[in-house]
Amino acid sequence: MISVGDILIGILTWGPGILFAITLHEWAHGYVATRFGDPTPGMMGRLTLNPIPHIDPVWTIMVPAVMLVTSLIALGKPFVFGGAKPVPINPRNFKPSHYRLAMFSVSVAGPLMNLFLALICAFSLQGALLLPEFMVEPAIKVLLAALQMNVLLAVFNMLPILPLDGGRVLAALLPPALAYKMAALERYGLPIVVILSFSGLLGKILLPAMSYLMFFYMQLAGVM
Repeated sequence: MISVGDILIGILTWGPGILFAITLHEWAHGYVATRFGDPTPGMMGRLTLNPIPHIDPVWTIMVPAVMLVTSLIALGKPFVFGGAKPVPINPRNFKPSHYRLAMFSVSVAGPLMNLFLALICAFSLQGALLLPEFMVEPAIKVLLAALQMNVLLAVFNMLPILPLDGGRVLAALLPPALAYKMAALERYGLPIVVILSFSGLLGKILLPAMSYLMFFYMQLAGVM
């Protein structure tokens, strides 16, 4: 039976990684959009590293909390996933000559940021060993959770399904006629993700890429 202590430890272990991953993921989308001429993220207060404006009550708080409790009950160990409010952008502000490049760059910026953050977490694992002995184990657990969260967000968001980032990347690469047809299917995207999740197929789709990336990062960290 899980205890309040188990839940608190799970929150302290996974909470920093979730906020770290989703905040910089959304900031990266907003930053790249501004570089292509769209002031919307800044005007909406989303071009910030403060996590509070990026927090979504459901995806940042409720979903991770439910996953934490259910994973502790079902698996005996925590597994958490979360998200943030999407950064608003207005593609009409992109120059027509740069429109497809802008959409591609803005879409891929978030996942690339997560891969970069995972790299930082991996290299930081060696630094954690230099901390006072009583801090080493908690620090490594927090870094591993942040590493796993960033890998998960990068892989999940690159699924070629709208409105995920991977769907927008694919739409930016397709010929305009096909991209238009794909955009018309966006309303089915989230239901498809939910069906894949509850059927167990989503995990099977994500696991190979996640396992490869985790192995790659752990090798870079010198712990495998």
